[in-house]
Amino acid sequence: MAVQSDILIPLPRDRDHKSAKPLHFIEELTLNTDPIQEKVLAQILSQNAHTEYLKRFHLNGATDRQTFKSKVPVVTYEDLQPDIQRIANGDRSPIFCSHPISEFLTSSGTSAGERKLMPTISQDMDRRQLLYSLLMPVMNQYVSGLDKGKALHFLFIKAETKTAGGLVARPVLTSYYKSEQFTKRPFDPYNVLTSPDEAILCQDSFQSMYTQMLCGLIMRHEVLRVGAVFASGLLRAIRFLQLNWEQLAHDIKTGTLNPKITEPSIKQCMSKILKPDPELADFITKECSGENWERIIVRIWPNTKYLDVIVTGAMAQYIPTLDYYSGGLPKPCTMYASSECFFGLNLKPMSQPSDVSYTILPNMGYFEFLPHDDSNPITLSKDSPPRLVDLADVELGKFYELIITTYAGLCRYRVGDILQVTGFHNSDPQFRFVRRKNVLLSIDSDKTDEAELQKATENASELLKEFNTSVVEYTSFADTKSIPGHYVIYWELLMKDSSCPPTEEVLNKCCLVMEESLNSVYRQGRVADNSIGPLEIRVVKNGTFEELMDYAISRGASINQYKVPRCVSFTPIMELLDSRVVSFHFSPAAPHWTPERRR
Repeated sequence: MAVQSDILIPLPRDRDHKSAKPLHFIEELTLNTDPIQEKVLAQILSQNAHTEYLKRFHLNGATDRQTFKSKVPVVTYEDLQPDIQRIANGDRSPIFCSHPISEFLTSSGTSAGERKLMPTISQDMDRRQLLYSLLMPVMNQYVSGLDKGKALHFLFIKAETKTAGGLVARPVLTSYYKSEQFTKRPFDPYNVLTSPDEAILCQDSFQSMYTQMLCGLIMRHEVLRVGAVFASGLLRAIRFLQLNWEQLAHDIKTGTLNPKITEPSIKQCMSKILKPDPELADFITKECSGENWERIIVRIWPNTKYLDVIVTGAMAQYIPTLDYYSGGLPKPCTMYASSECFFGLNLKPMSQPSDVSYTILPNMGYFEFLPHDDSNPITLSKDSPPRLVDLADVELGKFYELIITTYAGLCRYRVGDILQVTGFHNSDPQFRFVRRKNVLLSIDSDKTDEAELQKATENASELLKEFNTSVVEYTSFADTKSIPGHYVIYWELLMKDSSCPPTEEVLNKCCLVMEESLNSVYRQGRVADNSIGPLEIRVVKNGTFEELMDYAISRGASINQYKVPRCVSFTPIMELLDSRVVSFHFSPAAPHWTPERRR
């Protein structure tokens, strides 16, 4: 099948064929994966042929894959940082891209070290908008009537900064919400929000959250889906409701706005929305004043069809809490994206979180894959460049690290995501997001990653079920002050029955279950080498991780993109966590290990 000339650019959405045309577009893309990838690479290399970066590798105008792969190295952010810093400092020469760098997109701010600055160009916004435009046509195949109501999505921006050279630096979602693609979007009955733009674009997180929650309550019968970007963001909204429902009910009862809301644009738009409604205020008081918050989402928003949140990767640990508050509503994960590039979408969004797979769209960038094997890691070197696999050539069941080349000039850049091939849609592969590549914990020769720590937490939390208790949040650090060092895990618990808390014996046993769940190198260190001490769980007060998020936001993290770090080492954060500890628990015995046992 021939590749259409317009396959690389956004298609206009015809209102008479709102779903059919985008779905046909997806079919065209996925039927022509390899030729589209070849064309994308040629476009990128042709567009950026005269940039300083590509000239270093002497492509001499070549746009074919073989030349590109043989001459351009695989790189990390650290490799590119000196050139990125030049742009940040004001160098406007074409270093990475022939198009002007319009701004920097920052990482979420929760990783170790300073936030990364990702150069982007104005044309990238059209590619992001294209991916957004495909989400609802896919969802409409599985959920009907989404054009008959509204979405209660808690969306936020953060204060942007400027580099020394005057370029704006901000998170990708802040960039999108401030763009004309969002602020001047045409009316779409499938994407009507309860939150006014004035609230979303307010930099004061309290005023923004308060207004969005207030509008969601006022329009509660119109709400068909509830969400945030990440699961943690939605749980933060529920916590906000728990803390502020009395004032919210007062505003609704009297038709007057909380005096803490001082933003003039919000006050003006709310004067048209907020009217006295004593009956609704009484309902909110009745639902929120009791201790039982189980199914609170469907109790307040009874027409909710699903939760629109990301629950893959590290967000998977929030699933039990979301189920508690929503009564087990579906949790579709619709898209896969990062600051560097928007990758693709989930063509079966109503699948279980554990079965979520993303289809990487071949027109979004040029994608390569580095085979990944934890037991036999590949060491990259300039003398022996790795053999990367093209998008159309990945193999079912295998694990890969994602490598991208973008229109903005990133070439063979290691994103750091580990993916597993789960299937194909036409000729286009589908991937399960496994984890970020970085190791979380290490005392000696042991290396524990995010997925392993998540699984250990899940296994240990099974012991809490008989006490109607679950782990709602956790983080960790490697305590090397003790000899030998040991893993410390901070747990925040949700107890549905405070009269029957987990016993000390059970919590101690949770430590042992976590150790049994860890890899053989760790267990060998515990049992044979005595290089690792007993694992420790520190239970913290309720609300501790909300304080941790507030602290991160105060230091520049984005409320939209914030994810609780699964490992911490920054002294103020450690001091905050330790000041909130209510009990300490240690593994009562060594985990099982024999030389023959391997994982």
